[in-house]
Formats: sequence, structure tokens, C-alpha cells
Amino acid sequence: MTGTTTKADWIAVDWGTTNARAWAMGGANTVLAEALSDMGMARLDPSQYEAVLLDMIGDWLGDGTTPVIICGMAGARQGWIEAAYAAVPCPALSADLTPVPTDDARLQVSIIPGLKQDHPADVMRGEETQIAGFLSLNPRFDGVVCLPGTHTKWAHVSASEVVSFQTAMTGDVFAAIAGHTVLRHSTTTDGWDDDAFATALTEAQTRPETLAAHLFGIRAEGLLHGMGNETARARLSGLLIGIELAATKPYWLGRDVALIGAPRLCALYETALAAQGITAIRTKGDGMTRAGLCAARALTKPAKD
Repeated sequence: MTGTTTKADWIAVDWGTTNARAWAMGGANTVLAEALSDMGMARLDPSQYEAVLLDMIGDWLGDGTTPVIICGMAGARQGWIEAAYAAVPCPALSADLTPVPTDDARLQVSIIPGLKQDHPADVMRGEETQIAGFLSLNPRFDGVVCLPGTHTKWAHVSASEVVSFQTAMTGDVFAAIAGHTVLRHSTTTDGWDDDAFATALTEAQTRPETLAAHLFGIRAEGLLHGMGNETARARLSGLLIGIELAATKPYWLGRDVALIGAPRLCALYETALAAQGITAIRTKGDGMTRAGLCAARALTKPAKD
């Protein structure tokens, strides 16, 4: 934790599956201090959340009650308390946050609900806050927001509402293939090959039905023709992102696209979209999350504040 003598006006928290991050917020939504924990949802049961939260933010609390607004997996069914999904089409954020009972009287905790889509069935939790943050900074945006990650989201946004969205498990599939198949011997590197990535993108979008054959071809090329691991890793990524773009074409074709997420991953999607004539807007995930939490605070802040 940094700035342990800071007293926060309110506290913003992004609670993910792996980590949790908190910000002590001051006047005009300035960041006074920041804390990070490796106690994500995957390591907790509901009874442990309050103690972990206090470990992160305890030194930011004053004598009175401090509002704490949380987004992400703390609101999942396996999290602290389930925050019901709002059904699209709807605004990314609702003022109807889910209150969380606590034992510490200094805490006033609430969780932002996720979004759901009945047909085809889909859900998001945490990404809605990033979308809301982007829209708070770009209120006239009409197009698609893409959030690359373990489960990449493509959200159609119009008139300040999320109209529909689609999830692709591209990151999960990449991790599974690179870590738990024969291709684990071919992708153990941080190196990269831009040309191999571009070629694989084209192949996958042109003939997505050949994916399984192309995947084993990565291994065979390494054994027979000495394909390097940096080329293999880039090719695997290109194939998977390529079939994702083929599947999500109704979302990005002919629309403005904004990318929210980690810079390195967003750069790959930016390259892939550029090859299709789409110039995407790039933003940083942390900044959009914080902006979304600030937007949620504005919706729920009592008038007397």
C-alpha cells in the first residue's frame, strides 16, 4: 500500500479473479493512494472478502463512514455477494448498485452489477465499468467497444447504451493450447514475429474451418523445417485472433471501434483490425476502470455530498 496516512473521500475497487486493486479517491476524483492485493476471487470464499478489503484500505478510513464502490468478480456468484445482471439494451452502469453488509461500521460497500444478454446467452462482469468509463470520456461515441483479454468482449454501443455484446474465449484458448498441448514445446518464448502473425490472421479469416489443421502444422513446421518459437507463438496468436475476427465481423465491420485493455494485447487487435481497414481507438484498461468507478460514484452520490 502507498500513502498509508491518506484519508479517502471514497474508495474505488476493481476486484478480479486473480488480483484486486483499490484507489483512495479525493476531491474532484483525484487519486490519493493505490493498493494492490493478490487475493482475487479465485483465492477467496465470501467470508474472507471484508478482511482482505480492510487490509488494502484500512489506513484510508476516517472516523465516519466511507463509501466503497467495487466492480468485477466480487459481484460474481462465487464472489463476496452476487450482484444481479442488468439486461441489455441498457446503460453500461445502473444507479441500482448491490449493497454488501459488513461488520465494520466505517464501511459502506456496494458492488456494480454486470450485464447479461438472453439471446444469444452472454454475460460480462467488470467490463461494463470500463465501457462506462470510456463513455464518460467519449459521450458521443457510437460504435463498438472491444475489450481484449482472457474472455474478449465486443460490445455494440449506441445512444449511451450497450445494445448487444459477444464474448470470445480467445485468451483462454491461447493459454490452454500454449500451456497444455503439444504446442507447449513450440511457444515457450516472449519473442515475436510480425510477419507470421499477419500471415496467420489472413489464413484464419479466409478459411476459419482449417484452424485445427493449421494448429498442428505449427508443431510440424518446428520439427521438420526449424520454425522458431517466436514465429510459432505469433502464428498461434494470429490464427486465434483471426478466427475471432471472422466470428465477430458483424460487430466491427463498417463501425468505429475502441479498444480497452492491456497495451500489448490491444496492439495485436489494432494490427488485426488495421489489416481490415479499421483504425481503432486505443485506451488503457486501468484508466477506463477508474473512470467507470467514478461514473458509478456520480450516479450514487447523495445530493448533500
